[in-house]
Amino acid sequence: MVDADTLSFVEQRVLVPTLHALKKQKIQFRGVLYAGLMLTNQGPKVLEYNVRFGDPECQPLLMRLQSDLLDILEATVDGQLDRIELPVWDPRPSVCVVMASDGYPGEYKTGYDIRGLNEAAAVPDVKVFHAGTRLDGDRVLTDGGRVLGVTALGSSVSAAKLQAYTAVKAIRWTGAWCRKDISDKALGFDS
Repeated sequence: MVDADTLSFVEQRVLVPTLHALKKQKIQFRGVLYAGLMLTNQGPKVLEYNVRFGDPECQPLLMRLQSDLLDILEATVDGQLDRIELPVWDPRPSVCVVMASDGYPGEYKTGYDIRGLNEAAAVPDVKVFHAGTRLDGDRVLTDGGRVLGVTALGSSVSAAKLQAYTAVKAIRWTGAWCRKDISDKALGFDS
């Protein structure tokens, strides 16, 4: 959904000025700086900045990263990003479907057995990221509102969506739900 002009705008009007502002304030920042953007009719708008790997935003990115994340993190800490190879990315699109507990983002109950995780993990090009879970012996239980991030790669956005929702259908717990429209806005840009 982001064309070269939009990407250039974000780089020149959001990211570079942010880095200049940090430098001007003598803030030496080493880490993850995530700009949460919303694409509007008036152009991209910054909603927030995060200094962490946010879920579920980061999960589709991590699915595409083929380089060793630890190497990148260590080079970041050491201030030596210029001494490592550029990260290698899987070119395929990725889609993340959040599975939540009934009631989220309001009140919800926890402690429900999650079934079907092995079946979901067996779906090709799928990873199930845990967010609101806990172990009780060999059982995985719900322990939050956003419980899982079911993330898939595909040859197109629609293929990634199909893989993600195939895995979602394998997972069950009392009160499990998810949105059904994830990635729909991107389908018009499908290749």
